[in-house]
Amino acid sequence: VSVIFLSITESVKDEETKVHRAVSVFQFYVQPWLAELVGSTLFIFTGCMSVIENPLDTGSLQPALAHGLALGIVIALFGEISGGHFNPAVSVSVCLIGGLNVILLLPYITAQLCGGLIGASLAKVRNVISPPNNYFNTSGGAFNTVKDSDQVGPAVVAEMVMTLFLTMSVCMGAVNGKTRTLLAPFCIGLTITADVLAGGLISGACMNPARAFGPAAVAHYWTYHWIYWVGPMAGAVLTGTLIRLMLGDEKIRLLLK
Repeated sequence: VSVIFLSITESVKDEETKVHRAVSVFQFYVQPWLAELVGSTLFIFTGCMSVIENPLDTGSLQPALAHGLALGIVIALFGEISGGHFNPAVSVSVCLIGGLNVILLLPYITAQLCGGLIGASLAKVRNVISPPNNYFNTSGGAFNTVKDSDQVGPAVVAEMVMTLFLTMSVCMGAVNGKTRTLLAPFCIGLTITADVLAGGLISGACMNPARAFGPAAVAHYWTYHWIYWVGPMAGAVLTGTLIRLMLGDEKIRLLLK
């Protein structure tokens, strides 16, 4: 009888271990991926629609407010699940300072790019119920304002510096232990708003390869698309370097601990 009891107990423990492992895998891998996918979709859909429907007399104000508010909201909603990145450049900078396991970096970027495609596709659906002029005039809601080679240099620099500002807000406001704050979603959203108001006419102030990729793929508009990868990724690497070497707390900083 005791042998049978021990056998049953071991079987129950094995089942509990399997369930625990399944839950751990879901919470560590699947749930963050889904959060990044859903959050990126909502953010990029809102961003595309704000550009497509932007009245000419408001300049960059409507896109700036829409992007800033949408990003702040999705970070507040999903931040505790995935960290609330919704941007490959943000994921790279957070990974560089140790806030994201390197194993998750590629899945995060994949989720963000897929979210960009879905969000831009949903924005394109508006053509079914309204004239398509606005959609095509804005290249599907893309932030790309670069039309000739003379604008390339300033656009790359602008994207790099504005992404540096954005990723610094994320890393210092949400990851770095010494400066982390509950106001991080608000600060990050305001950073987006400030960047779009400041640099919208220079490069479009995209700061997000996924935000650029979605409309480019759906509208088939790839002109100077590389700018919105090179600039933001350079800004992300600069942020990671600065925080790792000088600005991070004792846990993150590599020098003078």
